[in-house]
Amino acid sequence: MQTSLLILSLVVFVGAKDMMRSIVFDKNTPDVFYCPIQKPTGFDKMIVKARPLKKLCEFEGEPLPDDYKSDCYQDMDETKYACKEKYRIMKRLKKASEE
Repeated sequence: MQTSLLILSLVVFVGAKDMMRSIVFDKNTPDVFYCPIQKPTGFDKMIVKARPLKKLCEFEGEPLPDDYKSDCYQDMDETKYACKEKYRIMKRLKKASEE
């Protein structure tokens, strides 16, 4: 019983962590990415906003300016994860344009 609860709590924690890394790219709208504007409570209830792709990882991992107004919930668009996602997206777009 305790093992089941431990596994369930780990799954819930991992799921919550994944929601916090919710930068979404849709190949049908290659000029924008989507991110939550409020704290995500579930994937089915997440409210997202489209932002220009150039705004994703805009500061390239550097500290954010004091007057920075976030594009996404908790500056999600400026995390290390977001920068990795932008790199992955740009690589994918470049590959598609070469084909």
